[in-house]
Amino acid sequence: MKTQQFVVIGLGRFGSSLALELMDLGYEVLGIDRNEELVNEMSEHLTHAVVADATDEEVLKSLGVRNFDSGIVAIGNDIQTSILAAILLKDLGIPTVVAKAISVLHGRALEKLGVDRVIFPERDMGIRVAHQLVTPNLLDYIELSKEYSIVEMNVPACLNQKSLGDINPRARFGCSIVAIHRDGGVLVAPTAMDQLAEGDIMVIIGAKKNIEQFETILNQ
Repeated sequence: MKTQQFVVIGLGRFGSSLALELMDLGYEVLGIDRNEELVNEMSEHLTHAVVADATDEEVLKSLGVRNFDSGIVAIGNDIQTSILAAILLKDLGIPTVVAKAISVLHGRALEKLGVDRVIFPERDMGIRVAHQLVTPNLLDYIELSKEYSIVEMNVPACLNQKSLGDINPRARFGCSIVAIHRDGGVLVAPTAMDQLAEGDIMVIIGAKKNIEQFETILNQ
């Protein structure tokens, strides 16, 4: 089976972190940046890293970018370059194009260009940290939309040895526990008979207001 290939344009803090994580996950990564110093720092860690202008279509073609499965525009400090790079990735026919945005307007422009996913790293991290600060058991928070989210939460002592049927979060709170992380691995789609243990991690999905209600009950 062909290893999925990613091209990451912009090797700053966000781009380099993303590229390294993709490598750790076993994928092939081409890193592109105008900054020779950044490219040199990453060259030993990525499949390929090159100094290039990502707004030059001929350069991208010569690098074989059109053959990659996904393209990530991780440029944050130059909106014009970010938009031009995203346009070229779409024009070259890359199946999935993801781009970092530094403002709402930047994000809207990228969406109108047909970018498959626009991400706001600083905003998203701020939201996650805020939720973690006010909810002691919360480990992670991912916003799916304005109404829905996924959270990872430690199982508190009050739920120790209780089954999902006992808690019945869907009927009582309108949210669902879709997975449980524990030392033995991950239990996906647990049944009503499965029990929680203090130290487990629940993965919960649902409307934000319903999850917040669930969190409030647990913290009482």
